[in-house]
Amino acid sequence: MFDNKRRSLKVTNPVKPMSRLVAATNLIKFYFDRGLLSEARRVFDDLAGKDVVAWTAMISGYASNARPDDAWSTFCAIGAAGVNPNAFTVSSILTACKTMEFYSCTCSVHAVAVRRGVEGQLPVENALMDAYFCSTGGMDNALQVFAGISERNAWSWTTIIAAYVRLGDGDAAVRMCRAMFQDGIEVNPYTLSISIRACTAFESLVLGRQIHSAVVKSGHGSNIPVSNSIIYMYSRCMSLSEAWKYFYEMPQKDLITWNAMIAGIISSCANLAILGFGLQIHGVVLQRGFRDNQRIANALVDMYAKCGSINDSQKVFNEMCQRDLVSWTSMVIGYGVNGYGKEAIDVFNKMIRCGIQPDLILLIGILRCSHAGLIDEGLNIFTLMESKFGIKPNRDTYGCVVDLLGRHGKLSEAYDLIEMMPFEPDESIWGALLGACKVHRNVDIGRLVAKKMLNLKPGAKTYVILSNIYAAHSKWAVFAKMRKQMRGVSSKKEVHETSWLLPVKKFRLRNFRNSYWKFVKVLNNAMYINQQVQVA
Repeated sequence: MFDNKRRSLKVTNPVKPMSRLVAATNLIKFYFDRGLLSEARRVFDDLAGKDVVAWTAMISGYASNARPDDAWSTFCAIGAAGVNPNAFTVSSILTACKTMEFYSCTCSVHAVAVRRGVEGQLPVENALMDAYFCSTGGMDNALQVFAGISERNAWSWTTIIAAYVRLGDGDAAVRMCRAMFQDGIEVNPYTLSISIRACTAFESLVLGRQIHSAVVKSGHGSNIPVSNSIIYMYSRCMSLSEAWKYFYEMPQKDLITWNAMIAGIISSCANLAILGFGLQIHGVVLQRGFRDNQRIANALVDMYAKCGSINDSQKVFNEMCQRDLVSWTSMVIGYGVNGYGKEAIDVFNKMIRCGIQPDLILLIGILRCSHAGLIDEGLNIFTLMESKFGIKPNRDTYGCVVDLLGRHGKLSEAYDLIEMMPFEPDESIWGALLGACKVHRNVDIGRLVAKKMLNLKPGAKTYVILSNIYAAHSKWAVFAKMRKQMRGVSSKKEVHETSWLLPVKKFRLRNFRNSYWKFVKVLNNAMYINQQVQVA
């Protein structure tokens, strides 16, 4: 069958053997993926002629394994080795800078990116923006990077929206969400979840519904994390019927889905101050073994505080296994709204000692708690906002401080603060100071403030307050003049001030106790079914 002639196969495309450098780099990545950092380092140290890919693999590996200091020291050694970092190297070290939260490190990497000519590449720009946002004092730089991106992708928008949510700047977060959808960006599930989270945190129901529509149009309605975010958003925005409707229409539910629904119901009890209903739900939560769930516990802390039961709120807070920023914020603001300013400051200081960084929502909340004779503590927190916490005060923050100073009679300091604000004060800020001038009967500053307010928006209310200040000092001639000017303004009544008297034919009171109890029974049965599914 075979003859004795030698035959050979001609290979036209021979497979080149993998170089030792490539093999070693792949081995480094393999070790890092499995958390074997010492083995990865040993391979790297024994490798001769390391190229930029090998260096980048080390930096990326350290960064992904929560070793930012080792990633930074490796990056610093690149220059001494005579290797030039590329865009992937810069993006990898910026991930470590984000974890370290050191502004100077991010600035140094930014300078390297400019020097190497890679700062205009989109992955580098996104990583730079993210690192600056996480660095104390890096907000302005992050916004400059964002403004300089010519073609933003979904990650660019997600980064800036998430940063504003993290900082507690609701207006900016919602504004960026709107701009992203107007820009026609092709969104992904993570982008949608972050956008919904912004609507949830700042209770923007209208935008939340628009994003819900975008979820359906983009085909991500079956994504469970996105669906969970939608449920929680509707619940937090006091639209429990929409939350329930979406919940029942979900083809699949996980444990987080149930937790989101339960926490949303508890939040609704908090906003409506229905303590009895909240107690019943708390009982169901304890009965079904959900007491250690952080989201539900946070909702319970908030519910009890808003219903005026601060001791129960403190008890739930103390029994929590883990506390996040939401837990601390609920407790601090809960003490504040119930008149326990000193306790609110104490909890805030304890949170800082535990290493939890506050956001803008918490800082504004603590400033509002400082009215109860705690002016020094409030002003100290305001001073540390940007220098220590890296959060720029917004208009609401300045308004809280003006109100704080005004309540304590420091009217000159409040006026000077308004004058040095980095943006134009609105009617509400001037109005807070004018009200303080009335309380403390300060004619001189009251006249200046009233003039500012009348330039912004002439209104009878301003004349009333100012005339009352003059009356308190028995300046009746000026009082009469103010009243005359007030009548001229009052005759020009605005449309939104029009009143209507409608005859009431019938008024019926409803007893919600029975419906609440039915609701608790349904929730109890649902949680039981979910518990059985989890066991199975």
